[in-house]
Amino acid sequence: MHPASAGLTDFPIDHTGRRSSASLGRAVVADALRPIDPAAAAAAERESDWRRGYLRHFRALVEAGLSADGSAGYAIAEAGLASVQARMRYVLRDGAEFSLAQALMAEPRQPYETVEMAGLAAPDRDLSGLVRRLDGWVAAGVVEESCAEAVREVAANPGWLDLGDLTFALLGAGAEMGPLKALLDWGATVLAIDLPLAELWERIGAVVTGSAGRLLAPAVAGTGTPGADLQAALPAVAHWLLGFDGQLVLGNYGYAPGNAYPRLAAAVDALSVHVRQQRPDTALTVLATPTDVYAVPAGAVEQSRARYAERGRRARLTTPLSGGRLLLPNYPVPAVPGISDSLVPQQGPNYALAKRIHRWRATVARRDGPVSFAVAPPTRTRSVLRNRLLKAAYAGAHLFGVEVFEPATASKLMAVLMIHQLRKPRAADPAAWRDETVAAAHGGLWRAAYHPRTALPIAAVRGFL
Repeated sequence: MHPASAGLTDFPIDHTGRRSSASLGRAVVADALRPIDPAAAAAAERESDWRRGYLRHFRALVEAGLSADGSAGYAIAEAGLASVQARMRYVLRDGAEFSLAQALMAEPRQPYETVEMAGLAAPDRDLSGLVRRLDGWVAAGVVEESCAEAVREVAANPGWLDLGDLTFALLGAGAEMGPLKALLDWGATVLAIDLPLAELWERIGAVVTGSAGRLLAPAVAGTGTPGADLQAALPAVAHWLLGFDGQLVLGNYGYAPGNAYPRLAAAVDALSVHVRQQRPDTALTVLATPTDVYAVPAGAVEQSRARYAERGRRARLTTPLSGGRLLLPNYPVPAVPGISDSLVPQQGPNYALAKRIHRWRATVARRDGPVSFAVAPPTRTRSVLRNRLLKAAYAGAHLFGVEVFEPATASKLMAVLMIHQLRKPRAADPAAWRDETVAAAHGGLWRAAYHPRTALPIAAVRGFL
């Protein structure tokens, strides 16, 4: 265990005596649905095979949020977050348990010191490479028009990229999709939180060296070695972050495999609440996954349905020959908003829950202060490419109108969108789902002709070949 850690973020003990991610996921989804759709909540509670059956319940969370006045989405987010924070535990080495909020109020047993790194390059704020690609992306249905408009507006206001008035705290600073390189290239000051892994910090150090920015990282006293395990050292990380002056921008970019991901998401969520309570002007930034369920606007539904109507003879034959399992329409009926269901079973319920916690916090927090939230494109990150099926599906995705981005392009695009939303914050929409469509860079999943799960097997076969 990391020397600065006092405990570990963990699941509650369920009725079987185990700490189960499936039990937590089932309970949280049911709690989120209960205020709006008790029947859907009961169905989630009765789901016996959560590993395979979670898909329909995560879709229900979005469908239930589409009330006439749009407010149901906020009620669902509030109930889901309350359930997560009430249930998750911080377990000390001696077995004592506390809520995450209680743990964050404790004085750390071993506060972190600070390691500083700085680059000597001139700021590089050139966005022309991104701007040149916007028209093509919009025409192909890869990004929404509001995404392109935001990038163009930042490019037209280069002063927005002078970030001396902000301090960026990045949780999961070394993430491929995170904004670390872009921020440092623009000359920002970054508080970097990531695991104490030598290879990771060597990579981060190389980014700093070639930049115009300044990076500060926590280190165990007397070691000079940067890094912190957020799940284990939650109070110490909070204490370290709150020791810096100026307006914080708290960015959520961490990832962990398997059931560690919802534990990390719960810890980050508790930390976000705690920091905002202490520093109300703190801005939150969240990257949303494209492989989730979203309510989408009329234009996406219309383009998708037009593409389906224009599909070729081979595609028309594939559906009946597959017994109705392959190449089904993305939107069978022209309802507005449409429901884009791009959940990928191979990513599993732990991934879905962690990402939904992120979305819920952005939804709730936007009513109280600045929040940057945008749907990111499918990207060839290391974590995705470790899954053979997803790697193959991404290789064949272009056949179905989906563009998979390279990490460098995706991370810079999302960093620019973050700056736009920080420099030009907008009021929360009365309908929570509409906020999630702004500046979306979904890679084409919202506007593709086919329901993604019915095209994924063919894309994967072509990718393997």
